[in-house]
Amino acid sequence: MAWLLREDEVLATLEVADDFRSRARGLLGRDGCEGALLLEPARSVHTIGMRFAIDVAFCDRQLRVLRVATMRPHRIGRPCMKAHCVIEAEAGTFVHWELHPGDQLEIRE
Repeated sequence: MAWLLREDEVLATLEVADDFRSRARGLLGRDGCEGALLLEPARSVHTIGMRFAIDVAFCDRQLRVLRVATMRPHRIGRPCMKAHCVIEAEAGTFVHWELHPGDQLEIRE
């Protein structure tokens, strides 16, 4: 199991989707998300067919947060061309984490 951290603070468990099939599936078909999901590589996401709203963090190769957004179901997100990966969590999670652009994240096994 992987963990998502910021400055040695554990934010959540992290599921990694790093192949085409797991990225394509993402959070589709789920009723919620415990922890967070990392889509790598990714520059854009959509919520078409999703059952719940999500928070989205676009990050560069070093996992520095470039942009955050909340997306309702059945939307197509605006791409972030400088992003290398995307972190998704249930809507409201990033407010709880106080996650903002410029934050440096880390993944630990």
